Amino acid sequence: MADIKTRATSLDDMQKRLDLMFCKEDVTKGLSLQLRSTDIVITPFAKSGTTWLQQMVHTLRIRGDMDFDDISRVVPWIETSSGLGIDLGAEQRANPRAFKSHLPYQAVPKGGKYINSIRNPGDALCSFHNFMEGWFLEPGAVSIDEFANKRFLHTREYWRHLKSWWKQKDEPNVLFLVYEHMLKDPTRTIQRVADFIGIPLDDELLELTLHNSSIDFMLKHVDRFDDAMVRNLSEERCNLPAGSNSAKVHQGKAGAHRKSLSTEIISKLDEVWQEEIYQTLGFQNYDALSATID
Repeated sequence: MADIKTRATSLDDMQKRLDLMFCKEDVTKGLSLQLRSTDIVITPFAKSGTTWLQQMVHTLRIRGDMDFDDISRVVPWIETSSGLGIDLGAEQRANPRAFKSHLPYQAVPKGGKYINSIRNPGDALCSFHNFMEGWFLEPGAVSIDEFANKRFLHTREYWRHLKSWWKQKDEPNVLFLVYEHMLKDPTRTIQRVADFIGIPLDDELLELTLHNSSIDFMLKHVDRFDDAMVRNLSEERCNLPAGSNSAKVHQGKAGAHRKSLSTEIISKLDEVWQEEIYQTLGFQNYDALSATID
């Protein structure tokens, strides 16, 4: 009798499956990528604008061609590409070559150019929990409070990722963006990204990129942005049911966490911020830090 495929019903089970998905051999092979000085690596923490920036960069370099089945085929994810059979060293459909990674600065391959965006930790937490439900986690099995306490707050990966890239924000090969600023002024964001990656931006390309990287457009073409290749591999490696929900494009509103998180979790997020960021970087809260970024 074939094994019954199920989603995780606990965080421990979820982590075991993630370890199978992101196996050391694949990640190590991906990290051997030899970057060119013109290569672009998109490096936000999870749920902080990565897919949006992938689409923005790809639209700019190829003038809006949507002839792809999965954004991670044309802008590969370094940590998973080996398992997917993608040759990271190969030429891409357009230049500059572009990749994505969720790694902190000290772990990512060196030698290229990097686009990092930061997002309010509460919003990143809510989006991360929603993303895992229906894919690796059985919906309703792990509450957002439990996910926050035992995963997001416990590992502190968000804050460590932020600090690692903050130290590099003024380097000429790093473009450091703020998710909330991207929402408020997408035109300015596209102008900055185009200049950083060396793509001449005319009015037609600007309008095309605004259109193709808009929430409405990406939701209309959500099948291109749901990491189907990674999802299929996860179903094979991690014994997950077929047809999981791995869609990455949502409304992405700023400040939505205040309607979803308990006052206790919001207070704990602030406590960790004080320990990880205020004591080391001197910023009282996320708004104070993000306000210093153009």
